[in-house]
Amino acid sequence: MRSTFMGLEVAKRGMFTQQSALYVTGHNISNANTPGFSRQRINFQTTTPYPAVGLNRPNIPGQMGTGVEAGSVQRIRDSFLDVQYRTENTKLGYWNARADALTKVEDIINEPTEEGLAATMTELWQSLEDLASSSENEGARGVVLERLQSLTDTFNYMSDSLTAVKKDFGNQIGVTLSAANSVIQKLFDVNAQISEVEPNGYLPNDLYDERDRLVDELSQYMNISIETEESGGNDSPIAEGIFKISIVDTAGNKTEIINKTEYKQFSFSASLPVTTDVPASSNRIDEMHLVTHDKSDTAGAVTPISLIDSNGAVSFSQGEIRGLIEAYGYKGKKDTDGDATTLEEATVGTFQNMIDELDKLAYSLKELFNGIHKLGYDAEGNPGKDIFVTDTSASGLPYAGAAGSIRLSAITSKEIAASAVPKNADGSVNIGDGKNALNLANIGSHLLNPGNVIELLGTTNTYTIPTDLPIKTGSLNSFYEGVIGRLGVDSQQASRMERNVNVLLGAVQTNRDSVSSVSLDEEMTNLIKFQHAYNGAARMITIVDEVLDKIINGMGVAGR
Repeated sequence: MRSTFMGLEVAKRGMFTQQSALYVTGHNISNANTPGFSRQRINFQTTTPYPAVGLNRPNIPGQMGTGVEAGSVQRIRDSFLDVQYRTENTKLGYWNARADALTKVEDIINEPTEEGLAATMTELWQSLEDLASSSENEGARGVVLERLQSLTDTFNYMSDSLTAVKKDFGNQIGVTLSAANSVIQKLFDVNAQISEVEPNGYLPNDLYDERDRLVDELSQYMNISIETEESGGNDSPIAEGIFKISIVDTAGNKTEIINKTEYKQFSFSASLPVTTDVPASSNRIDEMHLVTHDKSDTAGAVTPISLIDSNGAVSFSQGEIRGLIEAYGYKGKKDTDGDATTLEEATVGTFQNMIDELDKLAYSLKELFNGIHKLGYDAEGNPGKDIFVTDTSASGLPYAGAAGSIRLSAITSKEIAASAVPKNADGSVNIGDGKNALNLANIGSHLLNPGNVIELLGTTNTYTIPTDLPIKTGSLNSFYEGVIGRLGVDSQQASRMERNVNVLLGAVQTNRDSVSSVSLDEEMTNLIKFQHAYNGAARMITIVDEVLDKIINGMGVAGR
């Protein structure tokens, strides 16, 4: 026999469950503009029907429903879209950093423009050609001297500017690494909170959202892999568990940085405390370490991580940190003098590579110009002397620092050796012979193959290309054209990849929003739906109350 009050219980369950659904809908509406919030829903499920199967069951036509209950409050999320988003976000972080670095290099090099190095060199060659036709003209000599000074100023400016921006990127690495460490610590804390809630059977949806938001942010800095482990206890079958997060290198190797009991932060120091500032004494990054912290945030073991792979490339797989390190500089491998011999521990990086190219050009220009200039004669009939001076004695490579230190020697316009021969047949100074000025004007187009012999105009002298020049093929002009061409291609590729990845990321985000974001129109519809259901359940209680009143007060009173 079913209970007389059964209908009252069914209606009560309906009211309470619809009321919970209204509260969840209100929570969704309140967080419609909250970053990272995923809409939530009540998972309705019927309660156990009456009667249960057994020998003593009542003799009724069949089982009757006993109402509804809220099985769980679950957020709506597609984990596959999360993985897609983080993959593209990692790529975007890398290409953003790379495109930014190359754009800054392009801004400094400023080619092709009238203020660029190519135009400055062209003006120098032209002024020397003008001097060749009027070498006795003091004005023409003064113009050459000004062009020489302009050339050294341009080299100095470009080298100093690249060095300054490179330093800025070093500071940016420290800021970014510090931000990544902060996210790692916050993720560990959120993980700990989730591990305290899930064993009680609850779903900490808002904590899940915060964790996913932090993981999204971390994915911008580095390539990460996520595994989950159960919290234990009486956790729900649909609980998302505890995240174990690892960084992944280019070879696919994983290094765990977050688990249930500890987390690891990045540091440039092999000892405590955690240091995220790039070492001031170095112009590159040689190593990086992970510092382990326990639940009390106490720092412990410091372990090195692989920063450079066997090919001399940064082993971080994508991410903003890799892009910044590649821009700033790291201990890698490269051919430093053009002879196809790889230097194993060279400083490699976007800015350093361009500085090296300018150093090679400045050093080679100095060697050629000085060498040919000393084979000529000035306005007094004296042999030419060095025009350019560089300070590279403190560097490991002979040309390193040439662009930043190149300057004119203490020379006057009369000391420019424009003549190829010192005296006329009668013994007078041959100031009108401008053949050596033409020899100097042709420096930019001479092939620089080691040992190549250059026939000089106006004299029987020859000039042999030194074997130790860092540029070993092509000419000075073609070398610089190649540098600018490669810079343009690299910058164009980085900008294109940045745009493409941004489009893909936007598409994935749109798909994520279609699944997880709050639609106010949909929530308003749900409000009306749950309100009507609530009103219906309340009306049923009124009906049941009338039935009970009839039973209690209206039965057994016949004849009164």
